[in-house]
Amino acid sequence: MPFEAINPPQFPTPIAPYSAGAKAGNAVYVSGVLALGEGGVVLHPGDAAAQTRHVLDVIKTTLEAAGASLADVAMNHIFLKDYADYAAFNAVYAEYFPGQKPARFCVKVELVKPEALIEIASIAHIA
Repeated sequence: MPFEAINPPQFPTPIAPYSAGAKAGNAVYVSGVLALGEGGVVLHPGDAAAQTRHVLDVIKTTLEAAGASLADVAMNHIFLKDYADYAAFNAVYAEYFPGQKPARFCVKVELVKPEALIEIASIAHIA
């Protein structure tokens, strides 16, 4: 099935060869998102809540560029550098998903940027 690359123009240049998202049929796949600024600089170092907020805002913008919203998210893949940030992450996450919660998994991993504390990839289905 062909897909449409989704790359909102306000985003910084990606740090690797990928698109911010891809739309195939009624599904939107959002690439793993870190809290990165221009040049791949990690934003909000040491602040898991602020990084979570930034990441979810980027996911929201990517979904909107594809004609979807956070309400359409069916699955989130969550990667944490340290489980000590789990509570801060969940507090912000609950603000962005206040109603029915998407399916998700959460694992502890070493992320591509040492200052990055969280990464999320999402899958949404447009009705």
